This record gives sequence, structure tokens and C-alpha cells, in this order.
Amino acid sequence: MKIAVAGTGYVGLVTGVCLAEMGHDVVCVDIDKEKVRKMTSGQSPIYEPGLEELMQKNRERLTFTTDYQNAYRNAKVIFIGVGTPEKKDGSANLKYVYEVAGQIADSVEQDSLVVIKSTVPIGTNDKVERLLKERARAGLHMEVASNPEFLSQGTAVKDTLHASRIVIGVESPQAEKALRDVYRNFDRPLVVTDRRSAEMIKYASNDFLALKVSYINEIANVCDVIGANVDDVVTGMGLDPRIGNRFLRPGIGYGGSCFPKDTKALHWLASFHDYELKTVKAAIEVNENQKIKLIKKARQYYEDFNGLKAAVLGLTFKPGTDDLREAPSLSNIPILLEDGMDIRAWDPIGMDSFRRLYPDGITYCESIEEALNDTDICFIFTEWPEITGFHLSGYAERMRTPIILDGRNCYRLEDAEKAPVLYDSIGRRVVGKYKK
Repeated sequence: MKIAVAGTGYVGLVTGVCLAEMGHDVVCVDIDKEKVRKMTSGQSPIYEPGLEELMQKNRERLTFTTDYQNAYRNAKVIFIGVGTPEKKDGSANLKYVYEVAGQIADSVEQDSLVVIKSTVPIGTNDKVERLLKERARAGLHMEVASNPEFLSQGTAVKDTLHASRIVIGVESPQAEKALRDVYRNFDRPLVVTDRRSAEMIKYASNDFLALKVSYINEIANVCDVIGANVDDVVTGMGLDPRIGNRFLRPGIGYGGSCFPKDTKALHWLASFHDYELKTVKAAIEVNENQKIKLIKKARQYYEDFNGLKAAVLGLTFKPGTDDLREAPSLSNIPILLEDGMDIRAWDPIGMDSFRRLYPDGITYCESIEEALNDTDICFIFTEWPEITGFHLSGYAERMRTPIILDGRNCYRLEDAEKAPVLYDSIGRRVVGKYKK
């Protein structure tokens, strides 16, 4: 099947590449000429494991262009996978979705199904269909379907090719048939519903996961106060099949392109209709406070940060991606710099992106060891394998004052007790032989 995909960010590019992997002829559209040139040469513009290999493998079925008119003209199915960034009031910015919809309407020359892959507020599919029917050439049948994505950065290819479910929201048997043809080789559970329900499934799923993250962080904070061990609490909870253990890992909050944006968007949408989503509102508030949990801990050890040297390990919002959106590092490092700390930062993937935001005032290091040298305190913001595999004795050997504040609980307490360090994590007792 001839398929066009609008947008080559995480959603659009991964969708297009995976559809080509499954045998479709796919053209991906983007406005950035340099980005298109790079993708045409087989290079991925984003860091995503396995993506570049599939791009190169499927070159015969996968093309990239800035010529949207030609791309949309004869496509039977057109996916919209552009960004829907958060606006200042928390609502989703649909500017790019409507721009692409207008381009599609002006370009198509045959009956087409437009599939919205982007995360959009409930009712957006209806509005896009009205726009298409108003602007498209007379006599053409234009229909819209919802097909929300459920990929995670760092595992996006796997999440697409081996999805837990494929959700399609349609209003006609013809649209359902077309999408069944698109996904005929995926062999995954298919949920068929109406468009508004499909849109809601996306928000409800992401917001529930965000609720789990914020809930366990609240429990971890109480564990800090009463002296309980959140690791044991999570084990006891997670063995209950009604709860499960996924997304029950305590830390310093969620980040990325989905959870922060989607919780705020659904909360805004509910408020717009005079309904308050109290649970989602609480999750948002908990997450914002959790991001600076390590700074609050640091003030227990140093009243004044001025002149101190701090190692920062991990800049991206999670391992396996170079994405900095809503990363805890972006909430913490500006405060530390403002308070006079000398920052030595390390991240295996995200340093170039972070350097563009903060070119001055931070020493960017090529290794964990370099970042730790002669420092007074260490902040761990991202649980990269290089960090979890780094021996605790290495901190004591290189730091001037081996105080480790671990926002991702990378180490076992039993191991920390054996090392000459002070180790302070989330929801667990402070351990270590070093005493200030």
C-alpha cells in the first residue's frame, strides 16, 4: 500500500520506518531540507536504538521529501505524526496538525484516509475531517481515523513492531478495512472503536502511568520520613497481579515528551468542560515537586552551595534517548548554578544537546571518572547502565567529599554500606561509612 507520513519526529519517523519494514511503500514528509537530506542518506536525525538500521534496510520502500504535494497526491493512507507541544496554559497546540491537514486537502487527487497518529485532544479528529471535507477537491471522499501511538523513547521500534495493542478509532467500515490492511502483517491485538474513544484511550493510558509514577514517589517520600524501605514496599505491592510492578520505580519524577504534556492537556480539557480531574492534577503537582527532591536533600549536607564542586551524572530524562524534554536536569542545574556551584556533567548521549542550552558555566566531561574528580557532592539524575555498573568505590577514590545523592536508586543499600561514601537515595535510609 502507498502510505505518506507527515512529520519525522519520534512518532512520524518511527511509524514510517516500521510500516516500510512491514512491506508498505512509504514516503515521509518534513519541511527541513537538511533533515530530509540526512534521512535520505540513511542517517537518523534522532537517537533511537534500531531505527537507523531499519532505515537503511528498507531504502527501496522508504523515501523522504519536502514535496508534500507530490507525497500526498496519490497516497491511499496519510498518517499525521507531527508534534502537539504544550501551550502556556497546558493545552495542546494543534497548529501543526491543522497546517498538515490543510496541505493534504489542497494536494490529494483521490479518495484518501487521513490517520491521526499524533496525540490530540478528544474531538480533534472530528474537526480535522470537517476541514478536509471543506477544502478538498469536490467529489473526493476524505475520511479521518484515530490511531494513537504507545511508543516509549529508547524502545520505540520494539514498541511499534511488537505493540501490546493497536488502537484504531473509525466511523465507517471502509476506514476500518483500510487500517486493517495497513496493519495486516503486525499480528498484534487490534482494538476497534470510535474516534473519540480512541483519542481518550491514549490520554487515559499515559495519565494512568503518570499517576503510578507520582503515587510511588509519594510513598517513597513517606518512607523517607518514617524510616521504611520503598524497595521492599514496591516488591510487596508489585507481586499483587491487580497492581503489577511496572512504573512503580521511585525517583525524581517523570519527564519526556508524553507524560508531562498529556497530563496537563487532559487536565486542561476537563477544566475547559467544568470538570476537575483531581487525581491527574495531583500527579502533576507531585511530579513538579519531586524533580527538585535532590536539591532539598543536598541542603541537609551543605547550607551554602557557593564554591562547591558538584558532579552531575545523567542529563536526559531517561536512559536510551538523547531527549531532554522535561528532564530533571533542566530543573536542577539552573538552581545549582545560580547558587554558585561549579558543575561537572556527564551523559553518554545528551551532552551535545545540553551544551546548546548551557554552553557556559558547566564543564562537560568525557567519562564518569572525569566528572567525579575532586567534587564535593554528586547528583544522579538518569539511571544510565554506565552509572548503575560503576562501582561505588570509584566515587570515594575520586571525590573530595563522597556524598552521593541518587535520584534513581541505582545502587543496592547493601553495596553502599560497604563503600566509604555517604549514599542518600529516594525512599530509603541514608547509608555509608562517610560522615560529614
